[in-house]
Amino acid sequence: MQLRRAARVILVGAPGVGKGTQSERLLQRFPQLQSISTGDLLRHNVKTRTPLGIMAENTIKTGGLVADDLMLRLISGELRTRGWLGGDGPVMTLASEATTATGSRDADDFGAWPLTAHAGAPAPSDDPSASFILDGYPRTAAQATTLDDIIPINLAVSIKTPFSVILERIAGRWVHEPSGRVYNTTFNAPRVPGRDDVTGEALVQRPDDTEEVYRARFRRFQETSEPLLEHYASKGVLLEVEGLSSDEISPKLYREFEKRFVG
Repeated sequence: MQLRRAARVILVGAPGVGKGTQSERLLQRFPQLQSISTGDLLRHNVKTRTPLGIMAENTIKTGGLVADDLMLRLISGELRTRGWLGGDGPVMTLASEATTATGSRDADDFGAWPLTAHAGAPAPSDDPSASFILDGYPRTAAQATTLDDIIPINLAVSIKTPFSVILERIAGRWVHEPSGRVYNTTFNAPRVPGRDDVTGEALVQRPDDTEEVYRARFRRFQETSEPLLEHYASKGVLLEVEGLSSDEISPKLYREFEKRFVG
């Protein structure tokens, strides 16, 4: 199905709610839509030893969180590379700011650098080919506010499934560690209980797939997601989609997505 204008999307939902499934289905249904994973961007820049990658690696090695301004530069650089940001003035690019910066400051100080307004700020493309799902960022309202200055998100999807259903889903999850294949006793059970369908080897449960660990993760998610969703609600781009399963949620998401970007 062809989009008529650019979709700039984030998916927000509790751990285990099925964000990955919905993202994959959207990418299949709308070929112009692409995925931008901030985690993948970060790993690529570390691996290829870009100036920003070196700075991020130093932070990661010391157990710190990668600074928001560094992440924004990574995202900005990726969007410029893809031709999805215009504008004539100086912008947060990988080459210009990062290269200049390494000569003037210690990499460990990068997190303290302020984000500044740019004359001739870049304008996001509204071409349908510039459509993407941004994965991994923003996670807080403060991050969303600064991201707005670079690439305003025009659809924030809040995926909601009852806590009890997610808890049951988490408790029923079993993994074949060598391959990463995931099973679930409630909706995707292995043919032989406790055994991988392909190799017959034993399945295991991840250490964090317990009720206690999940409840703690859920609480942390709520603390950060509520202000984030309020931010996008105030912008008029928040969509809440509820359902007991991914198959129930997907048709609702498709209908709303098509109203905004196809119709």
